[in-house]
Amino acid sequence: MLNDRPTKLVPPVLARIAAWSLCLILTGVVVYYFVQIIARLSFVMLPVAIALLLTALLYPMTRSLREAGVRPIYATWLTMIAALAVLAGTGWLVGARATEEFPNLAKQVQATVGDVQDWLTTGPLQLRETQITDFFKEVVTLIEAQRTAITGTVLSAGAVAVEVLASIVLLLFVTFFLLKDGDRIWSWFLKGFGRMAPRVDRAGRAAWTTLSHYVQGSVLVAAVHGVIMGIVLAGMGVPLWAPLAVLIFLASFIPIVGIFFAGTVATLVTLGAKGIVYALIFVGILVVEQQLENHVLQPLIVGRALNFHPLAIILVLSVGGILAGIAGAVVAVPVAAVIYRALPELMSDQPALPPPSAAAVPPEPGGDEPPPAAEERSEVPPEAGKTGAVGRAGADSE
Repeated sequence: MLNDRPTKLVPPVLARIAAWSLCLILTGVVVYYFVQIIARLSFVMLPVAIALLLTALLYPMTRSLREAGVRPIYATWLTMIAALAVLAGTGWLVGARATEEFPNLAKQVQATVGDVQDWLTTGPLQLRETQITDFFKEVVTLIEAQRTAITGTVLSAGAVAVEVLASIVLLLFVTFFLLKDGDRIWSWFLKGFGRMAPRVDRAGRAAWTTLSHYVQGSVLVAAVHGVIMGIVLAGMGVPLWAPLAVLIFLASFIPIVGIFFAGTVATLVTLGAKGIVYALIFVGILVVEQQLENHVLQPLIVGRALNFHPLAIILVLSVGGILAGIAGAVVAVPVAAVIYRALPELMSDQPALPPPSAAAVPPEPGGDEPPPAAEERSEVPPEAGKTGAVGRAGADSE
């Protein structure tokens, strides 16, 4: 009876609220320290995260080569070489177009500046040439005053370049081994969970399938966006249309800020090269195309993999941006989608099935039948689904 007295002094609703509050506080503390650890290890964690995204993008090619009878090591090398060839070809195209068209752009910008000066002096503003000259002198003086800061930024960029190069090397190594030995790595990882291995396996399969669909869909949407705007810029006769199209493609992966930055750069180049009319036309086409992307392409291609409400996406982007800036906003949506898909599989309690025979087909990720335990899969690794990089059949591994 003495033990019941304290609980009788607190209403049941308040006791439940207190219990939930304690759980939320403990969860928040764990998440906070986990984020701090990741921030301290960002030099390693960021390349690994990018490598996971690249693996989700490139694995369909590796899987197709393996199914065609190519050994895993050769299939991985062919995939990496093809990806590097695409990057090198894109870089060569951008560099060649920039070298060829930059002088023409400089001449067109000079002509546009002259037209603007004439309009300022002869147009409705009726400015004097001395006022315009003084304005440009103030701009030059401001740039001269910031020369020291600009020089320091350039010098510090050298150290950043070394870190970026090291991160790229680490990224390539991680991507290579995930493509080649993803099944072995996943089987080894599951052995540490004992009886929880089937749940973790189901959660990992669901998370990987969601991540693969998100990455492949996002790349497709960004490619469509870049190609359309590149065609528009080329049709207008804007110089540097190829580099601008690549910039728009890359900026499409950065929510909100990316398209604003890339659109501003493309608009300024169009304004300097073709004038105000073409710049306004380009802005109008960009706005219409962006709306079609947000309301048609994104829901049809990416939305099916996420099944997120737009309000949830906005909140997730806001939290990711506050915690980790632009990088946090980029990875916030896929991380939230992976957690959202993995948690139900992790919390579900489904009995494990006996190990399949050599001729049996392992269950697909997210299916009704759970995979066998990790110890039982050590000899015959399961497949990870049509889009996953984990769980290839043991016959494909070396």
